[in-house]
Amino acid sequence: MPDPLGHAAVPAAAGVVHALVERRETLATAESLTGGLVAATIVEVAGASAVFRGGLVVYATDLKATLAGVPADLLDARGPVDPDVALALAEGCRARCGADWGLSTTGVAGPEPQGGRPVGLVYVALAGPTGSAVRELALVGDRRAIRSASVTEALRLLKEHL
Repeated sequence: MPDPLGHAAVPAAAGVVHALVERRETLATAESLTGGLVAATIVEVAGASAVFRGGLVVYATDLKATLAGVPADLLDARGPVDPDVALALAEGCRARCGADWGLSTTGVAGPEPQGGRPVGLVYVALAGPTGSAVRELALVGDRRAIRSASVTEALRLLKEHL
């Protein structure tokens, strides 16, 4: 399968897609630093159309509120790189796309820190029928490595809850 970042996420995506097919559940994504790579990785898997509803790429902070439904006061108070923002993104894409599961990414890929947050600080989150979870990541490497690892870790988080 083509792999736009050269990472190990495609096998993780295959596991997620197959588990969702078996469970007859659906998935949506809301992505910031990964810019659609989680969605692109999922749709590389044959059969993804049975479970993937769609995704939101909300790179700009204001779009996190207007498109994904993150409360503006939360964004104003904490900024876009925050665990509660990650959860709100997951919940927002789940609701807006009519999916069973929402999966989100937000963080700093670099090369410079953002809003006082260090390069490599990433939050991945999910919201679903059995609850929600967020994971903080402290990733190292260049932009490509950080984005790649973020995709893999988001998919792993979801797989652990399926």
